[in-house]
Amino acid sequence: MHYRSWTRPRFWAAEYRRAGAAVEPHRVVRGDNVTATQRRSSGQKIAAVRARKHTAALLLVGSLLALAGCSGSDSDTSSKPSPAPTAVSPSPSSTVDANEAAVLASYNSSWAEQTKAYSKASSAGTDLKKNTTLRALFDIEHDLEVMRKAGQVTTGKPVINPKVVKVTGGKIPTATVTDCIDTTHWILTDKASKKPVPLPTTRLIKYVSTATLEKWGKTWMVTKLTAQEQAC
Repeated sequence: MHYRSWTRPRFWAAEYRRAGAAVEPHRVVRGDNVTATQRRSSGQKIAAVRARKHTAALLLVGSLLALAGCSGSDSDTSSKPSPAPTAVSPSPSSTVDANEAAVLASYNSSWAEQTKAYSKASSAGTDLKKNTTLRALFDIEHDLEVMRKAGQVTTGKPVINPKVVKVTGGKIPTATVTDCIDTTHWILTDKASKKPVPLPTTRLIKYVSTATLEKWGKTWMVTKLTAQEQAC
């Protein structure tokens, strides 16, 4: 809350081998010196080679037909063993969603405690320090001191609409939140008379605010809140 002009709070903060290919073809010697036994032996070897070639060809055709049958038919799928279940790890998006929820929870908590502090011009008895660093509390405490001296407090509540725009990992994870602060029903009031304090009509009633948070252990802490000179 920027108390001086009451325009905005300052603290919001990825094969088949051919038969005979490896065996040198049997050479048959032609001529008068070749005996009948040699001719028979040569003929038998040639027949054996041809038989192996024929058998290999049949095996190749059979294998191709079998593969075609597997890819084109669903009738045998029930007989195939089911694949082993795979453990599913949390997706990056689910982790980001959890972080964003935690960031917003801390941000909202800080705002709630800040509203309590301004309603009595004192942070005593509030839980501001649970989600807000001392650096961010400095501006709030200054505003509260000014309000106490002027005998003023606030009534009502601000309306906030925060959104996490960025979460960054690292040794100390950080997050950035943007918000639209609506102070229409958050009224600066004279404590004694209970009447609203007159304020400039040109002040921003709804304005953009950004906040920076850091993760300290398991807790997201508001470290900085900056009110923008921008209506929303």
